[in-house]
Amino acid sequence: MRKRKPKLRVIQPDPRYKDPLVTQFVNNLMLEGKKSTAFTLFYDAMDKIKERTEQDEHAVWKKALNNAMPQVEVRSRRIGGATFQIPTEIPAKRKVAIGMKWLIKFSRQRSGKGMAEKLAAELIAASKGEGSAVKRKEDTHKMAESNRAFAHFRV
Repeated sequence: MRKRKPKLRVIQPDPRYKDPLVTQFVNNLMLEGKKSTAFTLFYDAMDKIKERTEQDEHAVWKKALNNAMPQVEVRSRRIGGATFQIPTEIPAKRKVAIGMKWLIKFSRQRSGKGMAEKLAAELIAASKGEGSAVKRKEDTHKMAESNRAFAHFRV
């Protein structure tokens, strides 16, 4: 057991958009400690988004992230010998983290050439309310809705 909560680290804003959320996204995107590669990849994807949508790419990314963030999730809880899926509200930081991870995960699973291309496609789809990350969010919400009867078991 920990004696106390670990200190939260301050995430530096990224060079292009001056947004710490972008740095957090790139940190999740990064593989094997290659942060500069991850930044290049992210900025290439943003350039592709600007090219295709002719909108502010940062706004498209923010909208995609908001569309992919779940509001509730189900947690398994064992009560009286049976396991119930209990819907619980998600804290703000966890919402953001889950949304980012889903966007990146489903970008990697997409078919296409190069990660920048796949990431751009997933972000554009998510900003329109389509794509696998948004579908996962909707599925999570559906599951929470169908298990609403067990909400009184909440911790």
